Amino acid sequence: MTRLMLALLVTATAGTADAGQTNVAVAANFTGAAKDIAEAFKAATGDEAVLSFGSTGQLYTQIAQGAPFDVFLAADNVRPDLAVTEGFAVEGTEFTYAIGQLALWSRDTALVNGAETMKRGDFHKLAIANPETAPYGAAAVQVMQALDVFEALFPKVVQGNNIAQTYQFVETGNAELGFVAYSQIAASDEGSRWLVDPALYDPIRQDAVLLQAGAGNAAAQAFLDFLKGPEAAAVIERYGYAIEKGD
Repeated sequence: MTRLMLALLVTATAGTADAGQTNVAVAANFTGAAKDIAEAFKAATGDEAVLSFGSTGQLYTQIAQGAPFDVFLAADNVRPDLAVTEGFAVEGTEFTYAIGQLALWSRDTALVNGAETMKRGDFHKLAIANPETAPYGAAAVQVMQALDVFEALFPKVVQGNNIAQTYQFVETGNAELGFVAYSQIAASDEGSRWLVDPALYDPIRQDAVLLQAGAGNAAAQAFLDFLKGPEAAAVIERYGYAIEKGD
């Protein structure tokens, strides 16, 4: 019996001994999808993806300052390219994992009625993410400029550090409405919303890249491979993102 128990213990621990770990910097808008993908990744491979969330700009600053991230999932394609150029990431590893969609959302079921909501301006506070660090915030500014309402609405704008905080401003009622990532509200019918015409802002191509710290980490490469696969794609689309076909 002792030998049998020992054999079972060795068998049970063999898989965990081979399991790897990778530290992944994730844009805040991708929080829910990333958690589900990390869970599926661990179930499929035994490896663990440890996720850290923030605005793309904030995460890039941390990477540039030597934060020990292996993989970077940005909310744009600018920072991953810059990471390669500045020597923080491995050339040739970047790819678009999701295409984000911008939405105007309010908990008030009658407040949001398409672009006319912006033109009416009958609200006190409009939440957006910081356009200097968050691509969804930059897209929100582009939409207001395209509708020729930016100057009129600017005094009503409140900025979140990232898209997660922006969502919280609206969810808690600190702002009547806000420009959020569609992925944050795709699973709920609460309130009123406008899925913004993508012709009004530059495409939010969200790129991933392998960082230099993860170049020798098999779990980091495995996570990126998993992110390109059909199981991750199903999660990404379920959260309201588009997928670049052919990748």
